[in-house]
Amino acid sequence: MPSNSRPIRIGMIVPSSNTCLEPQTYRILGDRRDVTIHSTRIPVTRIALDDSSDKQFDSSVMRASAELLATANVDVIAWNGTSGSWLGASHDHALVREITDATGIPATTSTLAYLEAFASFSTERIGLFTPYTADVNEAVIASYAREGIKTIDHRHLDLTDNESFGRVTDEEMLPGSLELAAAHPDALVYLCTNLYGANITADVEARTGVPVLDSVAVTLWHALKLAGAPLLDPQWGRLLADPV
Repeated sequence: MPSNSRPIRIGMIVPSSNTCLEPQTYRILGDRRDVTIHSTRIPVTRIALDDSSDKQFDSSVMRASAELLATANVDVIAWNGTSGSWLGASHDHALVREITDATGIPATTSTLAYLEAFASFSTERIGLFTPYTADVNEAVIASYAREGIKTIDHRHLDLTDNESFGRVTDEEMLPGSLELAAAHPDALVYLCTNLYGANITADVEARTGVPVLDSVAVTLWHALKLAGAPLLDPQWGRLLADPV
């Protein structure tokens, strides 16, 4: 007979061209055996402010993917993409309601995970680092402002091909990160689940004293929180660890 005891299962809807979040999520979990990750993919190849890009995030596609994850009896479903950061939080609130209505499973998104983190840690002023283009950054800044979050400075790498985001190196990220931290934001935000920001989180925090919130780590943190599981090791962002 199958055992009734099992690890917590987190279901993740993954952009198809993302090569970072699955290996990085398991790297963050380390040798933990109390949680397993289960993913399904939706077609996402480019990030821009136009209809063809926006259609990649249609709720019907998300719902179908969530229904597949539900057959694995997952405990939480996360849309592990940051599209709500420029489409607006209301887009993701509606998406989460639709997923939960269809599956009966609690859900979140990377954008809603960030908003929960900002509220939990009294974060009001951020430095924003993305691989996106300037206009996408400006849309994110405006969307965050509607949620009471002020972006005091930002950096962007002017990329649109989603697969290319996962090839950005630590060395390419570090100088801009240190410049943003020099403005003393409440937190430095690495916005993109196909960006290896968690690789340099501990180094940036140690060198600057500024907390870092990386998209992959923040989404996992919120999923763990919803599932009632232990949170993260401090090396992946000191704010995301269990309180001592």
